[in-house]
Amino acid sequence: MGFSHAFEADHLVAVGSIVTRRDRWVLALKDGIYWGLGHSSTILLIGLLMIVARATFLEAYFGFFEALVGLMLIALGFFRLYRRGRGGAEEVPLAEQEGQHHLAYGVGLLHGLAGSGALVVLVMAEWAGTWASMGYLLVFGAGSVVGMLVAAGIFGLPFCRRWTVGGWWSGGLVWLSSLLCMGYGGYLFISQVQQFY
Repeated sequence: MGFSHAFEADHLVAVGSIVTRRDRWVLALKDGIYWGLGHSSTILLIGLLMIVARATFLEAYFGFFEALVGLMLIALGFFRLYRRGRGGAEEVPLAEQEGQHHLAYGVGLLHGLAGSGALVVLVMAEWAGTWASMGYLLVFGAGSVVGMLVAAGIFGLPFCRRWTVGGWWSGGLVWLSSLLCMGYGGYLFISQVQQFY
C-alpha cells in the first residue's frame, strides 16, 4: 500500500516538477527519498497522536490540509517556471544542488497531512492495537519511500545530462510538468473549498 500510495496523482505531479531541477539522475533519486521521508515523518507523527493519544479531532482538518496541498502544488509549478525562465538548475553549482533536498522533504511533509495517507492513519487507529498500528505505519512509510524513489528515478531520466545535451525537448517537459502541477493543484484546491460550503 505504501509503494502504490507514492504513485497517486498529486504525488507524481509534485515530484515530477521537483526533479526537473536536476541534471544528475542520482540527485533526482535523492529527491524521491527525501520526499518519502518527509511524507512518512508526518504520517508517523499524526499516527502517534491518533493511535496513542486518540486525537481523533484531527480528522476534521484533513480536508483543509488537502486544500493546502493544492495551493502548494500551484506554487511549486509556478516557482519552477519562474526558475526555468532565469536559467533553473544550470545557475546552481553542483555542490549546492547536492544539498538542496529540503524542498522535496518539505513537500513530502505537507503531503503526509492529506489524502489517503491520512485515511490510512484513521483506519489503523480504529482496528489494530497500538504496536501493530505503529508497525504498519513504519512499513507503509518504507513502502512510500521506495515508491517515490522509483517515481523520481523515472521522471528524472529525461533531465540527465547524457540525455539532454543539445536537446530542446527537456524545456518542453519542464513546462508540461509545471502546468500539470499547477492544474492539478487548482483542481484539488477548488474541490476542497467546495466541500467547505
